[in-house]
Amino acid sequence: MATNTPGPDPTDGGDFDYTGGAVERPDLVDALDRRVAGDVRFDDYSKRLYATDASAYEATPIGVVIPESTADVAAVHEYCFEEGIPVLPRGGGTSLAGQTVNEAVVLDLTGEMDDVLSTDPAAETARVQAGAYVGDLNAAVEGDGLKFAPDPAWRDKSAVGGAIGNNSTGSHSLKYGKTDHYVEELEVVLADGTVATFGEVAVEELRESADPDADELLPRIHAEVVRILDEEADRIDERFPELKRNVSGYNLDRLLAEYRGEHGEEGVVNLGRLMAGSEGTLATVTEATVSLVEIPETKAVALLTYADLLDAMEDVAACLEHDPAAVEVMDDVLLGLAADTPEFEDVVGMLPDGTDSVLLVEFYADSDAAGKQKVADLIADRVGGEEGADGPAVDTATEPRSGAAETTSHPRRAVHAMEAHDPAKRDRFWKMRKAGLPILLSRTTDEKHISFIEDCAIPPEHLPEYTREFQQILEDNDTFATFYAHAGPGVLHVRPLINTKDVDDVDAMVDIADRVTDAVVRLGGSVSGEHGDGRARTQWNRKLYGDDLWESFRDLKTAFDPDWLLNPGNVCGDFDMRENLRFDADYEYDAGFDPAMEWAVDNGMQGMVELCHGCGGCRGPQETTGGVMCPTYRAADEEIQATRGRANMLRGAISGELPDDPTDDEFVTEVMDLCVGCKGCKVDCPSGVDMAKLKAEVEHAHHEEHGVDLRTRLLGRFESLA
Repeated sequence: MATNTPGPDPTDGGDFDYTGGAVERPDLVDALDRRVAGDVRFDDYSKRLYATDASAYEATPIGVVIPESTADVAAVHEYCFEEGIPVLPRGGGTSLAGQTVNEAVVLDLTGEMDDVLSTDPAAETARVQAGAYVGDLNAAVEGDGLKFAPDPAWRDKSAVGGAIGNNSTGSHSLKYGKTDHYVEELEVVLADGTVATFGEVAVEELRESADPDADELLPRIHAEVVRILDEEADRIDERFPELKRNVSGYNLDRLLAEYRGEHGEEGVVNLGRLMAGSEGTLATVTEATVSLVEIPETKAVALLTYADLLDAMEDVAACLEHDPAAVEVMDDVLLGLAADTPEFEDVVGMLPDGTDSVLLVEFYADSDAAGKQKVADLIADRVGGEEGADGPAVDTATEPRSGAAETTSHPRRAVHAMEAHDPAKRDRFWKMRKAGLPILLSRTTDEKHISFIEDCAIPPEHLPEYTREFQQILEDNDTFATFYAHAGPGVLHVRPLINTKDVDDVDAMVDIADRVTDAVVRLGGSVSGEHGDGRARTQWNRKLYGDDLWESFRDLKTAFDPDWLLNPGNVCGDFDMRENLRFDADYEYDAGFDPAMEWAVDNGMQGMVELCHGCGGCRGPQETTGGVMCPTYRAADEEIQATRGRANMLRGAISGELPDDPTDDEFVTEVMDLCVGCKGCKVDCPSGVDMAKLKAEVEHAHHEEHGVDLRTRLLGRFESLA
């Protein structure tokens, strides 16, 4: 069972229903309510809660359904197909490209369909519902020495179904690749409500059932899959980049590779893997059988230091020849942010003077001795000796092998190195790698580090050229960014500083994306290596793949979804990255009251109201995430009780996206009242959202406007009355 099952509801006996405002389209609500056992929520509050994800985008949904079963999902699909209503399946809402926000009926699969159904340690597989968190799956199989191999950074809060929809991966993709490799079988609901099982199937069997003119969807799907294999192979070979990390477009290269026998029996394909990276545009995944891998016996880490970011980029290809499990980069901006964090200032202080960037190189090993040997050999090869002497310039835990200093022929560029072998020190190095991003995302100014071009994948040997060109494009647009993350597979996370409330900055955002994707295509890379297409990157897929494959994507979409009702616009649709921005030129902030407290941040209280970037860190279960945030969500398992939910609601009320004012009785009761003021969000939230202080401001303004009720007066004077 999943470990994020809610405990006792703290609202028992209270007047809370987690909804509010008006309900539009009551006929649609009634129709769906008659067909499903789960909750149907079309009220203003519920729609606002699901209007955003972890991206820069927002779109108000038609409504929200929290299905309890595959039958519920099928019923929603069937009715919406008949009525021409779009549908969007959603997991944890942690997407960074806007693929989980749309004008559609949202299916929240994490609400009730979140169980780990079964595990088979001998076969190294597990069966899960689509809404199960990756962290819960790992917790269920950890005792058997197994794990789900893809390790997205937010795995404790992201759903397996979302990992499939995004074809997620993580820091260790050098070893494990993407989610598609671990999909064994899927239960899916097609656009018309048909429930199907997608797994391995012989292509000849697909040929026999294929019928492009059939009334049913499956024969049409089979016909299009066969056509792609027969007619598009040369174009796929020509246009799909040869990378470990490519999640742009539909997963046709994997389909073709399986047909050719590169991953199993020739002539057999797994249609479930075609769902990987489809972002809910082809079908809704409801259950999945996934394969697992053994947890490595031990790990070892080297931290190589460089005088310049480009030196670090030049060294990535050489590091890869040592067969690491991960190679991560941190530039001077990220190191500077980490140095300002008390937890890491001593680690950064140990780096030699003049350190501009570092590479964190991790190895998996069968023993501590083997791990130490791998690190020693790497340091001998990449740091080298002083004035050309053999051997490492730094002491290592063990002597390098004879000849290790000549493992590669690349010039030595690293200035110094540190190593970590015990778990605590390894964890500190990794935490330092991740520490800068929360600070990066804690800006309360109008300018924010936006994710829109942060996910391109480049062949590692071209990283230096790509980095130089990217830096020039940023300079031409009078902005800057930090370069960090997965250098090994060629995926640099680059978040330019952009004010999306400013039209000129939005134009700069488009110019940056256009010119960077030009470079990506020229260098044999991919527009998205991890975070998907969504609203941010769909428009660049035609540039990446060419008109012919773009049309093949659209033909495949039509075979699965004739009326384009499933998460329309994504992957091969007509999204414009400038539209549906959460903050745009028309955004207005009007709290309706002046703050009573001091806000020692840029933009004051407004900056704090607009700070939450939607990552969903507040939705993590205690068992896999730890920390304090957010106790009311953990008890009630309701989005409105998470810090993210409250932040979205408060911003919506203040900006006019909600009809309620933030001081209205219903808003204060349903949204703010159950916040216990624990300050867990201020400590645990990656951005440092201080919801407790915001609640105090809102409730004070409410009291000023409506007066203080008797209950609050009694509690406020409890000590004197006792």
